[in-house]
Amino acid sequence: MSKEKGVLKAWEATVRKTQAAKKRANNLFSTTSVAHVQGDKNNDENDSKGSDKLYHVEKVFPNNDYYTGQWSNNFPHGQGKYLWTDGCMYVGEWTRGKTTGKGRFSWPFGATYEGEFKNGYMDGTGMYIGSNGNTYKGQWVMNLKHGHGMKNYASGDWYEGEWRREMQEGKGRYQWKNGSYYTGEWKKGEICGKGTFVWANGNIYDGLWEKGLPKGNGTFKLLDGSSYVGNWSKDPSEQNVTYYPSVSSSEANHEWDPHDIYNVDLGDYKICPSEKVLILPSQKKLAFCRSSKFEDSLKPTRTSTDGKVSMGMEKPLDRLHMWDGDGDGDESSDVAGRIPMVENLEDDLLDLHINDVSPRGLPMAVPRRAEKQGETISKGHKNYELMLNLQLGIRHSVGRPTPATSLDLKPSNFDPKEKVWTRFPPEGSKYTPPHQSSEFRWKDYCPLVFRTLRNLFNVDPADYMISICGNDALRELSSPGKSGSFFYLTSDDRYMIKTIKKAEVKVILRMLSAYYNHVRAFENTLVTKFYGLHCVKLIGPIQKKVRFIIMENLFFTEYTIDKRFDLKGSSLGRTTDKPKTEIDETTILKDPDLNFIFQLQKSWFQEFCR
Repeated sequence: MSKEKGVLKAWEATVRKTQAAKKRANNLFSTTSVAHVQGDKNNDENDSKGSDKLYHVEKVFPNNDYYTGQWSNNFPHGQGKYLWTDGCMYVGEWTRGKTTGKGRFSWPFGATYEGEFKNGYMDGTGMYIGSNGNTYKGQWVMNLKHGHGMKNYASGDWYEGEWRREMQEGKGRYQWKNGSYYTGEWKKGEICGKGTFVWANGNIYDGLWEKGLPKGNGTFKLLDGSSYVGNWSKDPSEQNVTYYPSVSSSEANHEWDPHDIYNVDLGDYKICPSEKVLILPSQKKLAFCRSSKFEDSLKPTRTSTDGKVSMGMEKPLDRLHMWDGDGDGDESSDVAGRIPMVENLEDDLLDLHINDVSPRGLPMAVPRRAEKQGETISKGHKNYELMLNLQLGIRHSVGRPTPATSLDLKPSNFDPKEKVWTRFPPEGSKYTPPHQSSEFRWKDYCPLVFRTLRNLFNVDPADYMISICGNDALRELSSPGKSGSFFYLTSDDRYMIKTIKKAEVKVILRMLSAYYNHVRAFENTLVTKFYGLHCVKLIGPIQKKVRFIIMENLFFTEYTIDKRFDLKGSSLGRTTDKPKTEIDETTILKDPDLNFIFQLQKSWFQEFCR
């Protein structure tokens, strides 16, 4: 009998442990909790019991923020008004401490938003009235105009159509104050694609556009019935149009030059810019989230005791979170992501910004701006001459005049044999300038493909040359990896140049066609952007060849970076050599160091997977 009791107790203990483990795992993705502030004693006692009873409160927080409205289980729930000390105010519906439902947010500078909220964001259908008189009514996703909407500008212009991440994209109509209008396709806030422009005087252009200007096949119809048909381009050498007189007139219209469509007809038609909102509703911190009692109560583990975490359920908090799991043993980090974070989602798909509350509830030290990495390549440096050769070659490749090309490249453009050699003698030649370096030869691999890629990535040729070939020298980094490659950074940190081996060049050329098709199909791809593939061959007894690729610098950003990771999807040999005490913002961390969980909004998650 005693033996059976012992077995029964052991079984019951196992069940309790398993249930507790599942509960901890599920809590990892539970809804946001917020703390109550110390106020009325009776209210605190009710809150501490975790009662779900809904009642009315009026609270003045230690930082002088003010809340009045319905309250339940330690946080706002139902109808309520929150007033920040800086003058911002929210009036509307709350769900478990989050502005969710219908509400109105007002800024001290006069702007207002009235509509739907979700988890602190302007999300759904709503109307924004700016302090400058601009108004927008339509769809929102995470503080951004996204979907169908109409915007009226203070200037008298208006736009109605599709939006994507705060910019016009898709089909839409923009009408200017004088009655002229464009209807058709948009891309990244610019007229781009097929569309029709109708001037107030009755003239019409119907055809293809690129970056706000006619580019490609199109027809310009004058009010008298005559028309110009053909290929349009701002470059006169590329423009080729034919005049067709109207039925009533057989003579050409000598008063209108087809190139005037750029300089005269479209000269005064600009798209009004959007106003910048300095602080968004989701960035406002809530005073009731700072209670130490709340922070002490939140100590979830990163995984359950049986090593499992439930990740397949629908998360009630549909926003981006970051959990920091630096705890050792049974002591786990607090969930920093459960405290409202500062996020600016207007620029990048996956920007992460953590607020000034650390996992321990203490003020987080703001990461200091890192000093520029690397050794400046000045005269006397062993690679000084190589840098001069590289800069001369880039200036020659980018500055060489070539006819504009379509994004639809021919298969022959991707042929590995498609390369251009150029000789650079010190005294100069018909095509190259004199220089102080030794004679060398310069090779461009698939020049047309990389020129088109730079255009696809919106890289301005002049800015590109200034960054790499300007008066400021490059900086050399020793390789942080095992490849033995050298890395060079431009002085503005915008571009990175990496030396590569011959076998790597072959791999890049072999995959170039697939890479081009991918970045063209997915314009928001997170794949590294490549801008050029080149080779420098020194002429002389050494006959040395140095091959290198130019790419974007992923760490070129206006935000302070406090951690950097090199992720390869493997734990084998992926260790950071430095001890924890020596790790700073320039240290390259590896896969096992990434002790975070990321949650994306559903639409972003689907786009990321796509």
